Amino acid sequence: MVGINDYTGSEELANWRITNDSVMGGKSQGEIILAQDRVLFTGEISLENNGGFTSTFHPVTSLEPGIDTISIDVQGDGHIYQLRLVTIVDGYRLSYKQDFATSLNERQQITFKLSDFQAYFRGRNIDNAPELTSENIVEVGFLLNFTKLIIHPKKNHKPKTFSLSIFKISFD
Repeated sequence: MVGINDYTGSEELANWRITNDSVMGGKSQGEIILAQDRVLFTGEISLENNGGFTSTFHPVTSLEPGIDTISIDVQGDGHIYQLRLVTIVDGYRLSYKQDFATSLNERQQITFKLSDFQAYFRGRNIDNAPELTSENIVEVGFLLNFTKLIIHPKKNHKPKTFSLSIFKISFD
C-alpha cells in the first residue's frame, strides 16, 4: 500500500497545489490548511465572472504496476466532490475522475477501482483515452464545482463555503 497521510511540516503544505477558477476569470477561492491529522481543503465557490470551481492536487511518486484501487478517508460537508487522478499523455495533462458524495460532518472511507474512473480533459469526456494504470498516475486531487453543490445554482448565486478534510489517500 502506498499512501499520502503525513500532514506535518511546511514541506507538506508546499506539496499541495490549488487551481481556482481565476484561471478563467472566476472568483472562487480554495485553500489547503494543515491540521494535526489531516489536510483541510476549504474555501468559497462563486459563480461570479462565470466561475464555479476550485481544486487541489498532490504529486504521486512512482506507483508500482498492477495497483488497481485507491481509497480515501475524508470528512465532508454534504457536497459532491470529484476525486481526480492525473496522468501525462503525449505531453498533455489528462484527468480521470470519479464523483463521490459526502455527508455533513461524517467521516467516510471510500474505495474506488481505477477501472471505474472516466477520462476528462478541460471538462470534456475523452472516450478514446488510454486505460488508467497505476504506474502512469502523477497526481491525485479533489475538485469541487458549483453544479455539484447541494444547493440549486440557478436559484442562489451567492458564494458558498465548502470544507473537505482529507485524512488519508492510499493505493492498493
